[in-house]
Amino acid sequence: MDSVVHTSVADQLFGQVEIELDHAGGTLCVSGGGLPTVEIRRSPDTEVATRVPIGTRDPDRLTLLVDGDEETLRPAKGFLSRRSYRVEVVSATRDRRYVLVPNSTETSRLLRDKRRLGVLTSTGDGKVTVEWENGERRSTAAPEPYDAAVGYALAAAYGTGAEPMWHEALDAVTELWP
Repeated sequence: MDSVVHTSVADQLFGQVEIELDHAGGTLCVSGGGLPTVEIRRSPDTEVATRVPIGTRDPDRLTLLVDGDEETLRPAKGFLSRRSYRVEVVSATRDRRYVLVPNSTETSRLLRDKRRLGVLTSTGDGKVTVEWENGERRSTAAPEPYDAAVGYALAAAYGTGAEPMWHEALDAVTELWP
């Protein structure tokens, strides 16, 4: 992975979205397309995990800012189940809860207050693609600019998708095998 990656995404609903990920520096910035600016920053003295684009899943080592307002960022530890790779944002300014949770080996669903907004794909290289829901079904919601900005930031900072539990368990067992 390159240390600094700058990508531009033509979003079908929100226009041009700019993503800049600095893996070595521990920063991520999402802006443009009428979206609020989202920044994720890793503490400078953090031990860097190379498998995580932002460098850590430790919530105490991360700061999330949306248009300058600090929000609560809670990435799960990421171990055996797909759900263990979820990332949650609690927005006090919007009184909403966002969750990015893997739903296949390559993609993750973005939820706002338990309603699906869309499916995101990112291999952890700072590039993100999104298929937004239109909000016509009961289990879906139409995405707003704030939702999109948070979704892009989480997907770029953590990647999307995860192996199924049985695959992860098998890998863990084979690593222990002599």
